[in-house]
Formats: sequence, structure tokens, C-alpha cells
Amino acid sequence: MGLSLLAYLMLAITGVWMFRARTSQQSPFTTPFMGGNKGVRSLHYIMGISMVSLVLLLLAIGIVGTLGHFGSLGHSSHLIAGLIVVALVLLSAFSATQISVRRPWARPLHIGVNIILFIGFAWVSFTGWIVVQKYLP
Repeated sequence: MGLSLLAYLMLAITGVWMFRARTSQQSPFTTPFMGGNKGVRSLHYIMGISMVSLVLLLLAIGIVGTLGHFGSLGHSSHLIAGLIVVALVLLSAFSATQISVRRPWARPLHIGVNIILFIGFAWVSFTGWIVVQKYLP
């Protein structure tokens, strides 16, 4: 989960960076060292793909671990929180692929979903901590 949160933080930083580069007349000072705005965009895509992969991996581990330990799913609100986070991450990834001049709805959707995803990550982290306490002696 920590790597997913780190990816989310890096995505937020690079997303704000791209927003500032797009809306201001001057470019950020370290942009030339990262390959310009194209380099920041590539890093943003790589981190996004990483976060989607990590969240799907966590979903699989959680389902297998819960079924193995309890024999069934649905013992806490962590399942609902996790499924909502997975849905938000997939919606964010889909909206990212749609961002273009022809689709003006995609960028606000992408940003809005990512803001809601912050709340989702907080919720899934809190409920996950409660679940982890059940495993500890």
C-alpha cells in the first residue's frame, strides 16, 4: 500500500507540474533536466501505470489473503473501500487516456476523480489498518 501512496504522491506532484507548465508563461526550473515537459508527462504516465498495477496487485493479494484466512469475503468495510478505490483508479486511468483538445470533459474528470481518490486512499488505509489488527496476535 505504501508504494501505491508514493505513486499517488508522485502523480500529484507531476500533475501539478504539468498544470503549471501549461498555464504559466515560464517553465519550471528543472524541466530541462527531465527532458522538458515531455519528460514530466512520460514520468506521469509511467507512475500512473505503476499505480494502476499496484492497486490491482493489492486487490488480488487482499482477496486471496482474505479467502485463505477467513474462507469468505466481506468481513469489514475494507472490501467496499478497496473496490471503490480500484474503480476510482481505473476511472482515473481511463479519463487520462481520453484527455485531448477534442474531449474537454476528460481533464476535469481526471482531476476530480484524483481528488476523490485521495479520500478513497485515506478510507482504505484506515480500514486496512483495522483488518491488519485482526491478523496480529
